[in-house]
Amino acid sequence: MTKTVLIVDDEPDLVTTLEYNLQQDGYETRTALDGKTALECAHQKPYPDLIVLDVMLPDISGTEVCRQIRSDEEIGHIPVMMLTAKGDEIDRVVGFELGADDYMNKPFSTRELLLRIRAILRRAGAVPLEKEEDSFVFGCLKLDKAAHRMWVEEEEVQVTALEFRLVETFLVRKGRVQTRDTLLLDVWGYDAAVTTRTVDTHIKRLRQKLGAAGKYIETIRGVGYRFTSVPS
Repeated sequence: MTKTVLIVDDEPDLVTTLEYNLQQDGYETRTALDGKTALECAHQKPYPDLIVLDVMLPDISGTEVCRQIRSDEEIGHIPVMMLTAKGDEIDRVVGFELGADDYMNKPFSTRELLLRIRAILRRAGAVPLEKEEDSFVFGCLKLDKAAHRMWVEEEEVQVTALEFRLVETFLVRKGRVQTRDTLLLDVWGYDAAVTTRTVDTHIKRLRQKLGAAGKYIETIRGVGYRFTSVPS
């Protein structure tokens, strides 16, 4: 099935370039030049499979658009790739903390953008890495793979596709240390050239979302992370 990408940027020339390259790569596209239109397009059915979202927009900031998307039950699952001309680390951190799946600085390589989009879409529809089960129950955490839903202490937790896959990966590898490079490769689909700060930022946000189950993710200083082998 053809995937649809929503392109949100206030630079018409860049939108046209991205639209052309994405269509050449087999995607359908929608476009928006401001945040208000972006939110309207994101709600149009069928929902887009991914949103490429610029931080600097003329009405609503890209980070606010991302926040509204993530807080919306209908479209909160859609992966978001953020673009920025700023290049400051703080902007990347804020974007990730709001639930962005990836981040690229302008100017960027169109080829790299396409590769990252493929990686995001691949993991959004991926199956478990090591074994297939319909559900996992671990202490106060329950994960239903088929329904793509997660609960902590019987209360449903809204997570992104990447966060779901991250928890799933930890569960099937519980008790085993996962380095940041391993998680980047197996969950994000990137090699070690991508900054491992991406992993740390997502883990921090994920722990907050998981509440009482956040303690299951242990930090192994200087190495990476480990999902505890038994619930406490």
